[in-house]
Amino acid sequence: MKTCEISSLYTLEETIAARLFTGIVYPWEALSKIGDFICELGKTLDPEIYEQRQENIWIAKSAKVAPTASINGPVIIDEDAEIRHCAFIRGNAIVGKGAVVGNSTELKNVVLFNKVQVPHYNYVGDSILGYKAHMGAGSITSNVKSDKTLVSVKDGSMEIATGRKKFGAMLGDEVEVGCNSVLNPGTVVGKESNIYPLSMVRGVVPPHSIYKNRNEIVEKE
Repeated sequence: MKTCEISSLYTLEETIAARLFTGIVYPWEALSKIGDFICELGKTLDPEIYEQRQENIWIAKSAKVAPTASINGPVIIDEDAEIRHCAFIRGNAIVGKGAVVGNSTELKNVVLFNKVQVPHYNYVGDSILGYKAHMGAGSITSNVKSDKTLVSVKDGSMEIATGRKKFGAMLGDEVEVGCNSVLNPGTVVGKESNIYPLSMVRGVVPPHSIYKNRNEIVEKE
């Protein structure tokens, strides 16, 4: 599934975590490595730019972090990011340059590329969001199947077993997710695609597409 490959989804120059994806083909292969990667990368960060606030928590001095935000490591918050009121970062999270993590948004085991926005009441778990991806208010990633079985990525008749019980969504660069949408476990959305508000998304959405419902996915003009 070429659409699901790292090279098809992401601009690696737009994340401090580029080396996390070395030697793998599909982005979900990186999910189990995020925490250890943060701990190693954090030790190498320039102390002129980043401050180690607590054990395994590095925050750029130019980032804005609300005093009401709750941040648990391992975490790296990159330059000019904004962590707003009552955001909850549970750990194993990389927040990219200029990214916005908003009011009551919860992150767990994620990579947010530069300029990602999850600004209002979002849950993002076991997921990777590409450059300038945006999740509308109330949209979430569902990262565990109701029957607790392992997640597969499905695209029509094609299927890739991930071996993971927890897997949210892989959003390519500049994906727009409409308000109050649910991205079910194993969702992959190609670059520059739009998801209609109130959608329930499962499987693979091609790049440069508009997802209206599961039976109506149209190519952008």
